[in-house]
Amino acid sequence: MPALPARTSRPREFWNRLSEGMELNQLWGEFRRDARSSYRFYSHDMAAEEAAGVPRWQRFVHHARQFFWAVMMKLTPARRVVLLVALVLLIIPQGNIQTRGTYIQWGGAPYFAGLMLLAVLLLEVSDRVLMKRDLEIARDIQQWLVPRGTPQIPALDIAFTTRPQNTVAGDYYDLLPLQGGTLLIIADVAGKSIPAALLMATLQASVRTLAPHTDSLHSLVCGVNRYTCENNRGGSRFTTAFFAAWDPGTRCLSYVNAGHNYPVLLRAGGAVERLEAGGIPLGILPDANYDCASATLNPGDVLFVFTDGVVEAVNEREEEYGEERLLPLLAAVRGDSAGGIVQRVMGGIDAFAAGARQHDDITCLAARVL
Repeated sequence: MPALPARTSRPREFWNRLSEGMELNQLWGEFRRDARSSYRFYSHDMAAEEAAGVPRWQRFVHHARQFFWAVMMKLTPARRVVLLVALVLLIIPQGNIQTRGTYIQWGGAPYFAGLMLLAVLLLEVSDRVLMKRDLEIARDIQQWLVPRGTPQIPALDIAFTTRPQNTVAGDYYDLLPLQGGTLLIIADVAGKSIPAALLMATLQASVRTLAPHTDSLHSLVCGVNRYTCENNRGGSRFTTAFFAAWDPGTRCLSYVNAGHNYPVLLRAGGAVERLEAGGIPLGILPDANYDCASATLNPGDVLFVFTDGVVEAVNEREEEYGEERLLPLLAAVRGDSAGGIVQRVMGGIDAFAAGARQHDDITCLAARVL
């Protein structure tokens, strides 16, 4: 194939660099997702109840005014002033003011308005870049807190995966030695991004501190709950969690479900069980009691544990993935390896979401009894 002329290749190189090789429909889809996400972000500050008494023909103006102030109040005072002046200059491109002997006349205002808007944009981008750099450092630190690879566990084929909604996540999973067996834990801190990630780190520290010094799963969960309550402001940040202790000798799985999504136990014979015993989420009541239950697992049985980001994944029509899609998929792939089950579930979520923006952290763990 002959080389493209320089005049043709340079614009193409520029476009590929600008778009990172994405097609126009991909760029448009990404823009739509960003626009929806931004509108949701700003609309949190818009009082919907105030529009109830506004006549229908005035609601557009009412919403526009609320949205304008929602955007403005996210900026620093100096940037608000610059943005407001730029908007005024765009609306009134030329004019004059005379007051107390002072005469001011301006023209070519759109040019200056464009420069002012560009200045606000550059300042906001610089803030975003600095925040992104800090988040990437936080992500690296967070990855040190969870297993980097899949450890070898007697009598279990195990696999897990996590996908943060943002750079850092509030989901936590871990595998630890416990009284001759293995402790499996998956937890989901209420909230997202940095606040949830910080609480996830404190949860991980409490679990790893208490696990070697507790003689039962029940006492471990109660201890973690007390620690979480002591470091929680008035119960505003609770955590759902699933703790399980695996004994390879007896093939017994003891577990406590602290307000978490019910894990799915798929028996080799085709039956499906849900692991519900436990109590309320961690961090609400320091003296909460938790029930501990157990199940004997047989070769071919599969345990699937997940956070709510799996079943609450949405598509562009705002429909949730839900357990009505998850459970049939698990039944269909129960014969796969643990890694294959996790891969098929994540693939099913991606196919359902069809490019819609992820709204929550997604974490899941599959364990097949050997």
